[in-house]
Amino acid sequence: MSELNDPRVFFAAERTLLAWNRTSLSLMAFGFVIERFGLFMKIYGHPASDTGRGLSFWVGIAFILLACVISVASAQQYRRFLKSLKPVEIPEAHRSDMGALVNFLVAALGLILAAYLTVSAFVG
Repeated sequence: MSELNDPRVFFAAERTLLAWNRTSLSLMAFGFVIERFGLFMKIYGHPASDTGRGLSFWVGIAFILLACVISVASAQQYRRFLKSLKPVEIPEAHRSDMGALVNFLVAALGLILAAYLTVSAFVG
């Protein structure tokens, strides 16, 4: 339980959550770029791209899934931290659940992206 009685503690936790959100979005974008790089190599006839799905596909999907894990884990950590705060430390009329909700949404969209890329790689 926190003993500071200072709403700045809450805002610091919220900033940390949003920093993890940006990190997960960056990893997800990086994974997408890596995954598409293999397609780029295949289009331009690079010989290493003829070996099926290639390393870039799997590394890209791994980055996207890592981003999903980070997004969910940071949201859960934030929610656990909020439970340790006293009501006086959370500003009145402030929705403290929005940051975690955004992180869960980013994770869900990342899973959808990973599923789409995987299905399109093996079907199309």
